[in-house]
Amino acid sequence: MNFKSSRSVLTRSQQNGIFLFAGLIIVALIGFLYYHYNYPELKQSSIGVDSLMQHKIDSLKQLKAKQEKAYTYKIYPFNPNFLKEGKAYRLGLSAEEHDRLIAYRDKGQWINSTEDFQQVTKVSDEVLNKISPYFKFPDWVVEQQQAKKREKPQNDLSYEQKQDLNSVTAEDLQKISGVGEVLSKRIITYRNKIGKFRSDIQLKDVWGLKYGVIDKITAKMTVKSNSEQPKIDINRASLIELAEIPYFDYELAREIFQFIKVNQGIDSFEELSKLQQFPTSKIDRIKLYLAINN
Repeated sequence: MNFKSSRSVLTRSQQNGIFLFAGLIIVALIGFLYYHYNYPELKQSSIGVDSLMQHKIDSLKQLKAKQEKAYTYKIYPFNPNFLKEGKAYRLGLSAEEHDRLIAYRDKGQWINSTEDFQQVTKVSDEVLNKISPYFKFPDWVVEQQQAKKREKPQNDLSYEQKQDLNSVTAEDLQKISGVGEVLSKRIITYRNKIGKFRSDIQLKDVWGLKYGVIDKITAKMTVKSNSEQPKIDINRASLIELAEIPYFDYELAREIFQFIKVNQGIDSFEELSKLQQFPTSKIDRIKLYLAINN
């Protein structure tokens, strides 16, 4: 029996297909190996960039925290009688301490010293020592405090021995130590401007005249004439009468007149402190011309 040997013969196109398939497998293996070895490096690089960015963010946060920590509330001089709730909180006062101040002021009473402030509010020494250097009281209050500390000059004359400040000449004034030609003329000019002095305290309104020199003047001179002039009731004063007060101009006189009219009168001069232009520091001199008759 003859067997016919057979063999399998691939065509040209079949061979090319096998080679192509094998090539695709090889390319796939190479791609897999490339991805396997290079992806971790890319990931690590990305992590490195993220870490650098996070480090910058952390640095900015730390800088901001330092700046916020370094910031302190800047305190400007203020009158403790008008301390508002928000400012009181920033200065370190408790709500109870501020309430005590408000209750005290509602009674028409005034804080005139650091000691008064602590006595009324019961604030701690620590807070008081921090904020008291910024207390700003009216000039007349400060002067009263200073006057208590000053000793009376030993060479004071009696009232009868003193010259009348409303009749002395510039030459008389120049005999006082510290009063030269310029200051003596200023005193005379101001005296004429206000229609004579009503009290020695009006010397404080002469520009350039220091307290020490005023003490020397009042040791030899004092107001004798014109000191008993009648006062005007501010609650009944006309606009023209208010405008004639030496410490008011017409605009301020009109504000005061309208304020009194709207409020149906005032009980104290301190109420006028609510007016922005009112010269609170000169209340002691204003009282020489005006009164509140209840």
